[in-house]
Amino acid sequence: MRRSILAVAGIAVLATTSACGGGEPEETADGLTPVTVGAIPIVDVAPLYLAVDQGFFEDQGLDVTIESTTGGAQAVPNVVNGTYDFAFGNIASLITARDQNLPVVAVANGVTTTGEQGNDFGAVVVPEGSAIEAPADLAGATVAVNNLRNIGDTTVRNSVRLDGGDPSGIEFVELAFPDMPAALAAGDVDAAWVVEPFLTTSLDDGATEIASNFVDAHERLSIASYFTTEQVLAEDPELVDSFTAAMRDALAYADSRPEEVRRILGTYTEIDAAVIEEIRLPAYPAETDRDSVQAIADLMVEDGAVDNEPDIGALLRETR
Repeated sequence: MRRSILAVAGIAVLATTSACGGGEPEETADGLTPVTVGAIPIVDVAPLYLAVDQGFFEDQGLDVTIESTTGGAQAVPNVVNGTYDFAFGNIASLITARDQNLPVVAVANGVTTTGEQGNDFGAVVVPEGSAIEAPADLAGATVAVNNLRNIGDTTVRNSVRLDGGDPSGIEFVELAFPDMPAALAAGDVDAAWVVEPFLTTSLDDGATEIASNFVDAHERLSIASYFTTEQVLAEDPELVDSFTAAMRDALAYADSRPEEVRRILGTYTEIDAAVIEEIRLPAYPAETDRDSVQAIADLMVEDGAVDNEPDIGALLRETR
């Protein structure tokens, strides 16, 4: 599935030009440049919505439309073929895309771990009363992740290794995050890697947290980024600079105002208002931590998730 999706995207980039690649983009009646950003409507992208809400994009001369996606499998091809100018994607998906010779480039940080064991916005959980008490106990278990060969199973394997266990026998099962709490409670899987708000839902249902897998991978793990293509960067660097500047302002705003993050979540997600007040929020630093991205790349190489040694310098435009 991973290779077929990315192969289609590779063909698409040869057949079409970027939305910004065919000349200067038209301006709106207000003199703003229209930009389309693809993003899955989850807690992670609160700064993107705050950038619209607080006028950070408008301050940079941009009129941003946010298109909902189902994740990286949809976002990467749509950025490559020019449907979106930018999109949000986790760092493992972008490393995989580069491994398949797709010219994606990260231009702004997306979301970062809190760095706090037992208090991160993503975790590995087991059902109430489970005999699994630590990551090493996951050896031979069935573990739910939202995508195979991606940041979930990569970081879970790492947590198991750090705890002295052997991850080679883990059976990873692909489930959508909303389906995980029920699957866990029903005993369909032995454990699940979940993120907010499904982490809070699982814990409220009696699940036990056994690993902060993002924190285990790197205490400052940059989990996702906003990205575009090398073509857009080459043909309209001012557009990219404007987008990056707006997102840096929005990230700083979100990181220092958790109450604003919780407020904006009520405008673009279907999370219950009471749950919004309870969930653990991620960190939103303006800077991507390059060392943490390299750590994920190294783990993906170790697990055989990519065929080539990732070139992190080529992926991370903002740290060049």
